[in-house]
Amino acid sequence: MATSRILICDDEEGILKYLKKLLESQGMAVETFSSGTALLKRLSAGEAADADLLLQDVRMPDMDGIQVLREVKRIRPPLPVIIMTAFGTIDAAVEAIKLGAYDYVTKPFPKEKILGVLENVLERELLIRENRVLKDELGKPYPSDTIIFRSDRFREVYELTLQVAASSANILIQGESGTGKELIAGATHQNSLRKTRRFLSINCAALSDTLLESQLFGHVRGAFTGAVTTQKGLLEEADGGTLFMDEIGDMSLPIQAKLLRVIQERDFIPVGATRPKSVDIRFVAATNKDLEKEVAEGRFREDLFYRLNVISIALPPLRERKEDIEPIACHFLKKYAQRMKKKVDSFTPEALELMTGYNWPGNIRELENVIERAVILARGSAISAENLPMWKKPADPPGAPDNGFVSLEEIEREHIQRTLAKTGFHKSKTAEILGISRKTLDRKIVEYGLKTPGE
Repeated sequence: MATSRILICDDEEGILKYLKKLLESQGMAVETFSSGTALLKRLSAGEAADADLLLQDVRMPDMDGIQVLREVKRIRPPLPVIIMTAFGTIDAAVEAIKLGAYDYVTKPFPKEKILGVLENVLERELLIRENRVLKDELGKPYPSDTIIFRSDRFREVYELTLQVAASSANILIQGESGTGKELIAGATHQNSLRKTRRFLSINCAALSDTLLESQLFGHVRGAFTGAVTTQKGLLEEADGGTLFMDEIGDMSLPIQAKLLRVIQERDFIPVGATRPKSVDIRFVAATNKDLEKEVAEGRFREDLFYRLNVISIALPPLRERKEDIEPIACHFLKKYAQRMKKKVDSFTPEALELMTGYNWPGNIRELENVIERAVILARGSAISAENLPMWKKPADPPGAPDNGFVSLEEIEREHIQRTLAKTGFHKSKTAEILGISRKTLDRKIVEYGLKTPGE
């Protein structure tokens, strides 16, 4: 809720001021309208496109709230509307519900009531958006990035991947963050007998238990507040194909228990349903955690661990496959030079030496961020050492702290801030460009203290 955008339409100035102050104190962005005409004019112009919710009074001087609701649903059908009403106009509120309003609240309302209603509808909208992202991902057969390597160390990993791909055994991929676990999962699928079916993925660490369960198992209409339609989950969508579960070590124990049943019985029950559905899925899981240690400390089910760990693939960190740094860097250089339409096509020897000697705690993901930044900063046709964030400036005095290295967090912060600026601080577009969910972007903005213009 921290960055949700709320529209409020009410002709009572006191109500507008009260709600604006209350919701802004909860970290929401609020825009108020004293008439339905002003609200509809703004929506008709295509503005406020990223609004998450509308609070609408049922009685307005220029046009009543029911008329406003009809027009809002015509102009912006997905925008959820909560009707505000007095006791004498509850019948109108009930009519509004029939016309598509999400809920209604009666005046005067305590802050706990209005905040509770808002939380419900915003959580529902988040679920819908996550499902929309899921639908957009359907049909992508496997990750499109190329697996690039030169080292014998990674060649062994790749050959093992090809060897086990033809089987139907579940696979557990282990390795540090940013080592390419999803690429290996995609290669497994593409070289399997299931390659003509779907390859779907989910990040278990990025979703709450409620959202994770709904996305995995799906739900039937009426299963919970806001479940207005039946939604298929990833388990049903991945039938016959491969389901990649990233960061499986962050899955809660209750969800682990439900997943174990799917793997053992080859069926599942959608949320709110009573009958099981049969599925045929190959599970590929990945984690940067030591699952044996997690099992020993009671945070991961032992039986699920053994069900997933039929075949184990361990990915080495980039610092242990230094021969691969140059070809991977060249791949990212070509990618971002083309994207930015810049004539940058090589690295200076000093830059290559610097990259090869760096420890890369963020692995390939960090390397990609560094190359993108370097392409932006490059002034000639070659990336120089000065364009790299780990470059040590020669002007540093002897004994000075080693400030020549930049952490992955600093690179990520700069990248997010730059992308926000490029999109005019349009968060939905920024999240799409970065390849993350809106929820993750909101969390990163708060985490890094990023500011929008005027703040």
